[in-house]
Order: sequence, then structure tokens, then C-alpha cells
Amino acid sequence: MLEKGYRKLRWKIIAYTFCFSLIPLFVLGFTFYHQFRESYTAKIMQNLRTLAENRRNAIDLFLDERVSQLTTLAYTQSYSQLQGEQYLEKVFTLMQMRSKSFIDLGIIDQDGNHVAYSGPYQLKGLNYRNEEWFHEVMLRGVYISDVFLGFRKFPHFIMAVMRREGDRNWILRATIDTKIFDALVKEAQVGEKTDAFVINKENILQTTPRFSGSLLSKAPYPKYSPSSSTRVEELKANGGQRLLATTSFKNKEWLLVVQEDPTVVLLPLFHARHMVILLVIVGILLITAGAVLIARAMLQQLIQADREKAMLDASLMQSSKMAALGKMAAGIAHEVNNPLAVIKEKVGWVKDLLVEEDIAKSKNFKEFQDAMTKIENHVERAKKVIHRLLGFARRMEPVEEKVDINKILSETIGFLENDARYKNIEIKTNFSEKLPKTISDSSQIQQVFLNILNNAVDAIGKDGEIQISTNCVLKDKEIVVCISDNGPGIPNEVLQRIFDPFFTTKEVGRGTGLGLAISYSIVEKLGGRIMVASEVGKGATFTVSFPVRGE
Repeated sequence: MLEKGYRKLRWKIIAYTFCFSLIPLFVLGFTFYHQFRESYTAKIMQNLRTLAENRRNAIDLFLDERVSQLTTLAYTQSYSQLQGEQYLEKVFTLMQMRSKSFIDLGIIDQDGNHVAYSGPYQLKGLNYRNEEWFHEVMLRGVYISDVFLGFRKFPHFIMAVMRREGDRNWILRATIDTKIFDALVKEAQVGEKTDAFVINKENILQTTPRFSGSLLSKAPYPKYSPSSSTRVEELKANGGQRLLATTSFKNKEWLLVVQEDPTVVLLPLFHARHMVILLVIVGILLITAGAVLIARAMLQQLIQADREKAMLDASLMQSSKMAALGKMAAGIAHEVNNPLAVIKEKVGWVKDLLVEEDIAKSKNFKEFQDAMTKIENHVERAKKVIHRLLGFARRMEPVEEKVDINKILSETIGFLENDARYKNIEIKTNFSEKLPKTISDSSQIQQVFLNILNNAVDAIGKDGEIQISTNCVLKDKEIVVCISDNGPGIPNEVLQRIFDPFFTTKEVGRGTGLGLAISYSIVEKLGGRIMVASEVGKGATFTVSFPVRGE
């Protein structure tokens, strides 16, 4: 009957252990993946938004500068000066020396006649009265056109500025080099599958996309929709998912589109998902094996515990009595100590009276004196017993421990010796023999040193050297420990975040980013400081200091 009960209990333990271990495993896996997915996706979206906005600002600045150049030229030179071919050629040459973005420069009168021209095409004498851009610039004063073919029969776009000079209106027009403009847009194509292009309000491509479509063809996506802010969205396009950032220009009804392929930028997220699934599967296998082993071990211990129950009960009862005795001893000691002090004082007073009064002449004086001496001796004996009781009571309270930093370092090195020897890493020590001891928590201090040394071994990898010194900086009220390695060092951008929780430069699965954060917290809690100095290619040095505390 008893064996049947044990067998039933065994299956219950396996079932409960399996179920209650899987619940936190699944919750942890799902939470980790969900949090990582949210934060990583948000970061990708923000990076895409920043990339689009930076390109838009650069292109806006490019267009503003070109318009400013033309406006300045138009309002600092007269029509009569600029309609001279030689003078216009000279001005255009000066402009080209400062900027190669203009292809040609022309002067057009109010009737649309091209009266002066400097550039590679034969455009002088043409009339633009029926061209859309001519009416736009006459209406607005400043105009940037869409990309069009025009008389050149070649894709280009123009900038034009109208000036009113007396009763005459005339236009200064320049053609922008589309190659330079395309190059500005393509600077947003930073990844292998990143694309960037510009569309107008009719969804016509103003630049050539990287992967699909051609200049002046209709863009399959997105639909032109001006907005004062940058939009980042995920949509299906060309048979796949796309991450799109769209932003409007300031001076032109164009839309800059920057797109990313999620299968590339979200690849670490997919790896994390696969890792989580793998860890869950491994966790299930380990939990199953652990549940069986735990159940077997628990039953064996339970059987053994039943046999020794009476002995354990007696031991627990005795421990309880001793704990109560300790508390009672402290109370009795304090209560009895005061009467004993009074008795001793009165005995001394009586002895003085025996000497000073006539009792000293009594034949029983010797007996009185012996009695007082015995009382005094027994009071002293009772006081010693009381002191022992107090000592017993005090030993039941926790006390701080005296810490030898050199000894802790030696023990910590012992934990890492085999790993270091396997990796051909030499650990050198320089311990100060005059290093004072201090009152602190040795286990937490050892954890700090272990974290730093583990990081040093991982940083070196193979064939290196670690130096540990308690002789590097000598201070009266501080113990300073220096731990140096000759690894690759820590870059400045990493050095600023080295103590941040969850920040790690190790591969996925090899580091949690908590070691140095915990070490920093421990040292600060113990009243010390931890600092790091590093130079790329020359290793790193961690300096840890603790205050010297007395008894």
C-alpha cells in the first residue's frame, strides 16, 4: 500500500513539475520575442524615417541653393546685359565653376522667345509661349518643373525665375543635371535591397528606381499623398512585403519614397524567433528529463526522511529550545546583572564598616570578614556566568566579516585557471603585502572580480595576458584593484554604454549584458567605485576601489 502511494506521488510530481515549468518557459519565450520584435521593428522604422528625412532635407537644400543662385543672378543683372551671348556665356562659366549642377542657361522674353542661350543645345530662337512651364513661371515668379522631354527629346527638368524690369517681364531659365539629382536621391540606397526614388503628384517617376520601373513611367506604388510629416508603413507590393517611408518636399510637389525589404532588415528578428523556438524545445526536453530525475530523487529522500523523522523532530525541537534559551539568556543576564552589582557594592560598604566600627574588636570579626569575602567572590562568579550567557546570546546574531582582498582575488583566479590555461592566457598577479583588511561582503566582491575577469578572458579569446594588481594605486583609506588585459580594447562608442543593463557586444546567446551592470551596482552599494579605461588595439583596464572599514 505504501509503495503504491509512493508510485502515485511520483507521477504527480512529474506532472506538476512539467506543467508549472512549461508555463513560465512559454511566457518567458513569448515575452522575450514580443518585446524584442516590438523594439527592433520600432528601431527599423525610426531608422527608415530618419534616412528619408535626411535625404529630403538634403534635396530641399539642393533645390533652394539653385533657386537662390538664379534669383540672385536675375536681380543683380539687367535684361540688356544678359541678352548678350558673350556676357551670358561668361556668367554661365562662372556659375559652372561654383556648381556643376546646371547644364545650360537661357534668357526668355515676355513673348516666350529664347533671346539668349548658353549651353550644349541649339535652343536659341525657340518660342515657349505654348509650354506649360512658361505660363507657370509667369504666374508664380519662381518655378521648378517636373521632369519632361521638351525640345531636347531628353529627360530633364528646369528652374526658372521671372523678373519685372520696368514695363518688361523676362525669364532666367536653367536646366538641372538629372544625373546629379539622381545621385542625391540614390544616396538613400544604403542597403543591398534599399531603394529610393521621387514621384510627382501624378505618380510619375522623376528619378530611376533601383529595382523596378523607369524614368517618366508610372510608379506602381505608393499613391501620391502629400503630408506635413514623414510616414512609415508596411505594405504589400510587387508580390512581397515592403517597408516604405514617404515624405514631401518643401518647394516642390514631389514625394520622396525610400523602401526596404523586410526579409533583409528584419533578419535578426527571424533569427531571434528561431532561437526562441529552439530554446523552448530544448527547455521542454530538459524539463522532462529534470522532472523524472527530480521525482526519483524526491521519492528517495522522502523514504529516507520518513525513517529519520523522529530524529529530525527531536533535532528541530532541540534547535528551537536553544534559540529560545539564547533569547531567555539575554533577558536573564540583563535582569540579574543589576542586583549583583548592588550586592557587590553593599558588601564593600559592609567590609568598610567592619574595619571602621567597634565590630572590629569583636571576637567574631574574623568570621564576619570571611563571610563578606565569600559573598564578594560568589558575586564575581555569578557575574562571570552572566557574561557567558550574554556571549552565548550574542553569537546567535549575524556579524559582518573581515575581508582579505588578496585572498578573494586568489580564489577567483582559481575558478578561471583551467579555462585560461586552455586558451593559453597567462594571469599575472602583483599583490601588495601591506594591503589592509576591511569589513565588507566577500561573496559579492568575488562576484565583481569574477565578472571582470570572465569578460577579460572572452575579450582576449586566445594567446594573451591578464594582469591583476593591488599595488597599482596606494591610498590610505581605499583598497584599489587594477585588472588589465591585452585584448582588442573597447571603442569609445561602446565604452560610454559598457555599464548599461542588457548592453553587450557578444554574439547572440553568449552574453546577457548584465555582468558589468550588476558589478557596478554591487561596488556602488558597498561604497566603492569602478572605472574603465581602454584604447582600441591595446586592451582595457578596470580599476575597482573599496573603502577601508574598521571593526
